Amino acid sequence: MLAEQADRLSELFEAHGDRLYRLARRLVSNTDDALDLVQETFLKAARSPGSIPRGLTNEEAWLVRVLINVRRDQWRKEAVRKHHAPELKEAAAQHGDPEAAFLIRATVWKALDSLPPRRRAVVVMSEIDGLSMASIAALLGINAITVRWHLSRGRRELAQKLRAQLLGETHEQPEKALAGRRPTPSRTSAP
Repeated sequence: MLAEQADRLSELFEAHGDRLYRLARRLVSNTDDALDLVQETFLKAARSPGSIPRGLTNEEAWLVRVLINVRRDQWRKEAVRKHHAPELKEAAAQHGDPEAAFLIRATVWKALDSLPPRRRAVVVMSEIDGLSMASIAALLGINAITVRWHLSRGRRELAQKLRAQLLGETHEQPEKALAGRRPTPSRTSAP
């Protein structure tokens, strides 16, 4: 079965590799990125060979759709990084020493640790490991739409937590946190 899948991928590459490269070259600024985009497309095809339709035009349409989706995910990541770049540059400029850099990393990890486990896993796999949404969905055994939802919520929650920590804000003052609690009975008091 593996030999049959390898032969199919080889045939797909022979039939559509040049066309995908030309499309990728128009979507990115250099040849290395275009080659990476084509490679990622064929890696996705290798991970799910059963989902590739039969027929020359259907195969090509499927591969083009995968390539465009991979590039769209890259654009989203770039947009998020560009959006938060000024905040990160400002924080790095304020803290140019290694100790401050360590504290910043610790703050980010602390914010990550405050996320629910599945959301944290999705954010780490996407932002740090660079995995695609389909790969994350397969690894976690959830739907790709659920991955996208967790990623969106996780990014938003992280940004809020980091912004609050960078600005030195706290979520609750100790007096406010205690105000809503009922007093607990003392064990030493007489009945």
